[in-house]
Amino acid sequence: MIAAAAPAARSAAALSSAVAQIWAWLGAVPDPEIPVISIVDLGIVRDVRVAADGACDITITPTYSGCPAMQVIADAITDALHAHGVVQVRLHNQISPAWTTDWMSEAGKAALKGYGIAPPAQQVIDISGLRAGGRAAAAAVSRRAALAPTVACPHCGSQHTEITSQFGSTPCKALYKCLDCREPFDYFKCH
Repeated sequence: MIAAAAPAARSAAALSSAVAQIWAWLGAVPDPEIPVISIVDLGIVRDVRVAADGACDITITPTYSGCPAMQVIADAITDALHAHGVVQVRLHNQISPAWTTDWMSEAGKAALKGYGIAPPAQQVIDISGLRAGGRAAAAAVSRRAALAPTVACPHCGSQHTEITSQFGSTPCKALYKCLDCREPFDYFKCH
């Protein structure tokens, strides 16, 4: 329960303000594997709601099935909200739709680049045919074929790079090297 006021006493504006504040607090929670990016900018936090009983319901999606960091992330969310006076936190893991790098914010991608990790170089989900309504809408969303991306070096900006390993420091990254500045770097794979 949010400590500030009883649930019945909150107006729609106050609830909206509370939800916005919770999003801001979660925006300060770093990803445990890549601490330069928040779990909000990474796209892991999918929804924030304040329930009628005053509890805070947070929906999260792992970056991949079986992600070992999810318990650490769940604990960090709970700790951060408790530190701000949110008494009751309920976490919901949502695995469908699966997380995609398309959910990363532009600020998050810029933070990755500044940290020396090349951000995803292409959009994975094609929603160009999306229109409102049922099966037609669901059928209009498709994953694009995985073409070899042009990955710019986060150190010098050169696009003269090559992959050295499909797996980097974590399973969601690949290892590249720049053929101009000769520096190795991680690339956050599109998926």
